[in-house]
Amino acid sequence: MGIMSKKTWFSQCFLFVLFLFLNIQISKESDTLSPGQSLSGNHTLTSAGGIFELGFFTPGNSQNYYIGIWYKTLPNQTVVWVANRKEPISDHFSSELKLLEDGNLVLFNQSGAAVWSTNSTSTVHNSTTAKLLDNANFFISNALDSSGVIWQSFDHPTNHWLPGGKLGYKNKTNEEMNLVSWRSPENPAPSLFSLDVARNGTGHSHLLMWNDTHQYWNSGDWTGKIFTLVPELQLNFYVTNMTLVSNENESYFTYTNAIPNAFTRFVIEVTGQLRQYVWQENFGEWKFFWTRPTQQCEVYAFCGPFSVCNQKEEPLCVCMEGFEPKMEEDWKLEDHTDGCVRKAPLQCDGTEKKDRFLVMRSMFFQDNPESLAVGSVEECESACLSNCSCNAFAYDNGCSIWKGDLFNLQQLESGDETGRNFHLRIAESELIQTSVKHKSVKTVLIVCATIAGFCILCVLVALILWRRHPTVLLEGVDGSLVLFKYWQLRSATKNFSDKLGEGAFGSVFKGILPNSTAIAVKELKNLQEGEKQFQAEVKTVGMIQHINLVQLRGFCVKASKRFLVYEYMPNGSLESLLFRRSSRILDWQSRFKIATGTARGLAYLHEKCRECIIHCDIKPENILLDAEYNPKVADFGLAKLFGREFSRVLTTMRGTRGYLAPEWISGEAVTPKADVFSYGMLLFEVISGRRNVEKLENGFHDYFPSWVAKTVQNGEDVLALLDDRLEGNAITEELNRACKVACWCIQDDEKDRPTMGQVVQILEGVTEVSIPPMPRLLQHLTENPSEVVPYQETSTTES
Repeated sequence: MGIMSKKTWFSQCFLFVLFLFLNIQISKESDTLSPGQSLSGNHTLTSAGGIFELGFFTPGNSQNYYIGIWYKTLPNQTVVWVANRKEPISDHFSSELKLLEDGNLVLFNQSGAAVWSTNSTSTVHNSTTAKLLDNANFFISNALDSSGVIWQSFDHPTNHWLPGGKLGYKNKTNEEMNLVSWRSPENPAPSLFSLDVARNGTGHSHLLMWNDTHQYWNSGDWTGKIFTLVPELQLNFYVTNMTLVSNENESYFTYTNAIPNAFTRFVIEVTGQLRQYVWQENFGEWKFFWTRPTQQCEVYAFCGPFSVCNQKEEPLCVCMEGFEPKMEEDWKLEDHTDGCVRKAPLQCDGTEKKDRFLVMRSMFFQDNPESLAVGSVEECESACLSNCSCNAFAYDNGCSIWKGDLFNLQQLESGDETGRNFHLRIAESELIQTSVKHKSVKTVLIVCATIAGFCILCVLVALILWRRHPTVLLEGVDGSLVLFKYWQLRSATKNFSDKLGEGAFGSVFKGILPNSTAIAVKELKNLQEGEKQFQAEVKTVGMIQHINLVQLRGFCVKASKRFLVYEYMPNGSLESLLFRRSSRILDWQSRFKIATGTARGLAYLHEKCRECIIHCDIKPENILLDAEYNPKVADFGLAKLFGREFSRVLTTMRGTRGYLAPEWISGEAVTPKADVFSYGMLLFEVISGRRNVEKLENGFHDYFPSWVAKTVQNGEDVLALLDDRLEGNAITEELNRACKVACWCIQDDEKDRPTMGQVVQILEGVTEVSIPPMPRLLQHLTENPSEVVPYQETSTTES
């Protein structure tokens, strides 16, 4: 062998290095794949800001692997996009996701076979790159032209709709950019549930579909600003700039995140429900924020064929009598797609054995049956029995029979007026077994009834009374509000005996519904409006939903009496924890969470509702705490509705004098900045753990806001302002921000006060805050302590 020349040697070295550069796997954190590069094993791509990660993952306890994108820094790996949904692989170390020289991105399994690809091509070889962005979009582009996107994951969503993502369709090819749910938490394969964008000639809407044939939810038409049936989808604290983008190539909806340091996502769950989740730094986990449909049993065919859905019991899905799960393992994983199958076949072969009918009572069914013109239930039964395809019938002012698979049966509570008898066709052998089983159960029940006859009798009497007075759903409020009968509230509250409190608007009583749900019933007083006007305002309030607002459950009208029914808050009001003797002392972390949550609730009322809502009565008594001490603003529904231009004014005085803005006293126009002032006064008390005004030994009153303002202006230690019971245990930076924003909130001129949205951003550290000037009011009260007004309630007056 001859001696190799230096030129040849260098050429071969260069080619070898180039080969390694093009084919080496990603070994360090990167957001890009170049031609010839691949991912396998535990190697991943990470977006530039470290928000999202792409690589191999295995869902739940599954043994299969998929290529997916998930949030990198958040716990409980939340996968938002999957490539090979239909083609899992078993060994991710010997499989690879590779960007080929022609621009095609291909997933090769352990055998070297291509199981998924983008089917993308570039006219110039070795000119493409695949890059993961901070919005979770994974795209392939020409390196020589970064604007030329060849393929992107946003054009092929799976089950998530993220900020910046697309939900729509391609105009030229009619290819859908829709969401399709996973089959189960361990199987991302497409199920039968999807979220589509419908084109109805005059507009667009979102539809939840089953098997592309049955619609079970509709958002209503897009007006350019909101969806008519779910305005809260756009009027949403975490969503902004929802728009419909339409051009010659595509039409799609997109939106942006309203809060910079928060995450939000829409996902069609394995349950078939569309849900919105939110995440903020202090949450610790994803928080469920919004969903449609609200009831699981409203999802079409969720339990599969020949099964029953029962919203009130566990398990939610059960097979009909005489049936069993078709796929037992899938059923255990809560994948009910395949439903149930018969244990014994029907006898429709002319033998002596015959089929029988099992009566299922209090059933709700909405699939369109076939109607027959017969005159009695016996004739209806005979007609079904003579048809081998007939699986069930019902007779209610006419004969209806069902052929083929039975879907969407719901078990209602006994006595529900919408429930009907459903006659299920089963083999005679199954009917005998069912009868034997029912007789055994009946014997046990008789023995038990004999032993405890008196107790059973009392329960039956209560049930009979309840059946005669069913709850009526208020139409037009998406099934969320309940129109209660007066006797139901009287029974739930034990004749209004357990009073929780009393204020200017009325008294509040605790109640327990028959299903053990705790409620708070407010009896309004001095309400002059008529029933129609009252119901109209209640409907408006009922549409407002936010995690930091007390939810309205229903209402009641009895002659001149008016009642509002709210969710019950087990930890009472902020006032009771701050100012009354209690075994629990709120630590700083809890107080800051309460302050921030209250600000979010008010910001939603001011900035995200269809019409701006001014609360007018912000004080600790109206901040309620749930079981986890999350704050919820109460009584917001009793305020007047204002237009966004803030041109209309409120002429009634409400609340406590110590929390009222100066414009209340002077009679000037009231805007949302009046709530900002009241919030500032509330925030002072959250910091100090005492009322803002306290009487001194010399007869004068100490005014805490003045002390805070002087401390902040002089740059002194804010820990001296903290509640003594906390012994200085607080995050100084958070306390400093809270003191500054409280002083800004109580500025004399409303134009100098921040909006509640700005308050949220300041408290969360998104926006910097400067040292506020000393308000003239505080300066005056500091120089004239005798004019400080002690805490007292002001009566509601009409001017």
